Amino acid sequence: MSYRSNIENVRNRIEAAAYACGRDPRQVRLVAVSKRWPADIVRQGIAAGITDLGENYIQEAKEKIAALDDCNVCWHFIGHLQSNKAKFAIPLFEYIHSVDSVKLAREINRHAARAGKVQKILVQVNTGREATKSGVLPEELQGLIEEIACFENLSVRGLMTIPPVCNTPDDARPYFRELARLRDSIIECSIPNVCMDELSMGMSSDFEVAIEEGATMVRIGTAIFGERP
Repeated sequence: MSYRSNIENVRNRIEAAAYACGRDPRQVRLVAVSKRWPADIVRQGIAAGITDLGENYIQEAKEKIAALDDCNVCWHFIGHLQSNKAKFAIPLFEYIHSVDSVKLAREINRHAARAGKVQKILVQVNTGREATKSGVLPEELQGLIEEIACFENLSVRGLMTIPPVCNTPDDARPYFRELARLRDSIIECSIPNVCMDELSMGMSSDFEVAIEEGATMVRIGTAIFGERP
């Protein structure tokens, strides 16, 4: 498989989607989702131009990041993070996209303080209100952010969502639009120590629609690496 060709194709689609809605493509970061792909495959992706990688599982990521320690890439944790695994995530990831409770935020803050690190986080919002999905409900978002904003070793950088499975990319639009609306409402609150620069939304099947609705990070796996083994 030509990963370089796949990456170029995805970047071209990002660029076209951004220009079509009057945005600068440089505002959109491509996070290649490498879960379940072995380190040698991921290394090929890095050689082909990937600079940001997203992982879902702590143990898998730990082994993979160690194997790719010589590579200059930014690692993102994009899966569900249990509070008792927070201490393992701190040394591995620059961004944690999936913070959805005070309990988890407190644990991340505690371990980041021990490590002498300010951990960049995004707050995951369950815009689809699905019982099977993680994420804070939209009406609880402001309260959560206000409570975790005081944690000195956390840097709240924005929001993340995973929409329900949709039949068409456009069916996901309301969930992306809701995340952008929530971002704007948090900005209006002027909560100290909170930055809302990032919207992590959009995957291989719908990232162009997500860009139209304001995504700054798109999480792309299949369109780069193919169907997972």
